[in-house]
Amino acid sequence: MKPLYMPLLIIFYMIPAAIAVDPIDKVAELIRQGNTRELSKIFAETVEITMQDEENVYSKVQAGLILDKFFSQNKPVSVKMLHKVNSNPNYLFAVLIVNTQKGPFRIGYTLKETEGSLALIELRIETEKVK
Repeated sequence: MKPLYMPLLIIFYMIPAAIAVDPIDKVAELIRQGNTRELSKIFAETVEITMQDEENVYSKVQAGLILDKFFSQNKPVSVKMLHKVNSNPNYLFAVLIVNTQKGPFRIGYTLKETEGSLALIELRIETEKVK
C-alpha cells in the first residue's frame, strides 16, 4: 500500500469512534419521539419512576407500560436539554424540558453502568412550572 493512502485509511477507521452516540442524547431523542419500545430496551431490571408526586419502583415491563400511557396522553412536540452531567462514564444524569400538546414537563433521568452497559435506573416526570 502506498504511504499516500495510509492517512486516509487511518481516518476511515477513526470515523465510527468520532460519531458515537452519547447515551444521554440517545435517551433524549427517544423521549422526543415518545418511543417507549426502544426506551424500554435501555431500562434496568427495576426502574424508579416518580410521576406527579407518586414515587415507586417498577419492573422493566411495568415501567414501559407506565411511560407508554404517559406518552399516549402527552405527545412530545419538542425537547430542550436543560442540564447534563456526564463527567463519570458509569453514572450519567440529564434534565429535559419536554413540550407536549398538553403543556411542558420536566423530565430527569439517570443512567448507571450495570452488567457492562448503561441502563436507565431512574425517571422523574414533573409538570414544568413556567416562569
